[in-house]
Amino acid sequence: MQFVAIQHILGLLIAVFSLSMLPPLMVSWLYADGTAQTFIMSFLITLGTGLLFWLPVRKVRRELRLRDGFVIVAAFWTVLSLYGALPFMLAERPHLSFTDAVFESVSGFTTTGATIIASGLDTLPRSIIYHRAQLQWLGGMGIIVLAVAVLPMLGVGGMQLFRAETPGPMKDDKLTPRITETAKSLWYVYLGITVACAIAYFMAGMSAFDALTHSYTTVSLGGFSGHDASFAYFDSPVLECIAIFFMVLCGFNFALHFLAWRSLSLRPYQDSELYTFLVVIGSVSLICAVYLYIIGTYGEPLTALRNATFQVVSVATTTGFLTEGFAHWPAFLPVLVLMVSFVGGCAGSTGGGLKVIRFVLLVKQGLREIKLLVHPNAQIPVMVNKRVIPPRVSQAVWGFFSLYVGSFLILMMVLLATGMDQVSAWSAVATCMNNAGPALGTVTMHFADVTPVAKWALSFAMLIGRLELFPLLVLLTPAFWRR
Repeated sequence: MQFVAIQHILGLLIAVFSLSMLPPLMVSWLYADGTAQTFIMSFLITLGTGLLFWLPVRKVRRELRLRDGFVIVAAFWTVLSLYGALPFMLAERPHLSFTDAVFESVSGFTTTGATIIASGLDTLPRSIIYHRAQLQWLGGMGIIVLAVAVLPMLGVGGMQLFRAETPGPMKDDKLTPRITETAKSLWYVYLGITVACAIAYFMAGMSAFDALTHSYTTVSLGGFSGHDASFAYFDSPVLECIAIFFMVLCGFNFALHFLAWRSLSLRPYQDSELYTFLVVIGSVSLICAVYLYIIGTYGEPLTALRNATFQVVSVATTTGFLTEGFAHWPAFLPVLVLMVSFVGGCAGSTGGGLKVIRFVLLVKQGLREIKLLVHPNAQIPVMVNKRVIPPRVSQAVWGFFSLYVGSFLILMMVLLATGMDQVSAWSAVATCMNNAGPALGTVTMHFADVTPVAKWALSFAMLIGRLELFPLLVLLTPAFWRR
């Protein structure tokens, strides 16, 4: 383990992250909301700490190994969450405790959208609302991928950071020969979709500020809103349709967007993972809409379809916007909607969950095992997009799934031990590990009332969900630290 090289990169990244305090500072000056000093202090503390790490080892130039990449990613997301929490603690409003501020910051960076702020979002300073949205936007594609894209000095060893950070089971695929160019390409697509979303929101009636902040949290599939009523505040079918479009779009693998743009063709979208993603969302939306109409929850078919589609798309893509509380829907619908978040978005998207490709591989492998019981000597490969999936990938998927289930059960037991009821504990762990946001039971709208121990457990759940377990859990194994 090259701790000096790790310190060099970590210090540099923290110093660069301090620049993220400047846009909220400008928002504070623009709206004169009285929080300028908060963001100046946050900027100085973050920059000072980063320089304190970096300056003693600034001349170090060493090749990073994959293990170093895992340490940097895990350490940076953890430390970054602490610095992202500074404005929440230092500002007069909301002036959160350390535990609550870290929870809110982790929820932002991991694009979970679970909030500690029970009410009063509409009256918070604009700079704080912007800071929450920016946290999700930076976390959406991954701040470390951004660092690889904009810092040429990270070109050496950049692949180790990229592979450790990028979600999905197929991390070795590069869109361009150079890893820096690959990261830049993804961020150009991400930025372009964000701009398009903001313009669409503004043209459909949102204020410029709401359009900007909601485009951040839509494209990142984060779900933070500047209003207590979330998306229901706008009460606009047009805005809801725009949100649905961009939530679905950002649930796609961003590599497909880049390839489609580069080739000026729709052929890259001929992808089995993408088809499965659309089928799952469409089917569950239709089931919810039909059931809600039949039992009389909504008197009009289009109203039922509108509300069902928005909630299902929002939860399935792990965004978390709400136009109404789906938790209050009758019968099995709340559990069905939350279960869809386990599938999540496509690999390479800004969504959470298990990822659609893993869901597809688990189903295909299960069907393969059934066929082998009938034909024990048959050679039945698992195929995706007419390509045979290597056994190593299949093993990794099963390993990920077993770790996911084990981690889920342990975290749920921790929450039950704090006194939380079973429905709330199950849904809280589900929504945090899947980075989805909304939950059921006592945590339907916010997490302000859970115990500090539960908040730290759920913060850990959000981190391992965002980093897809391995980069964080591997650090807890003795074998990782042996020479």
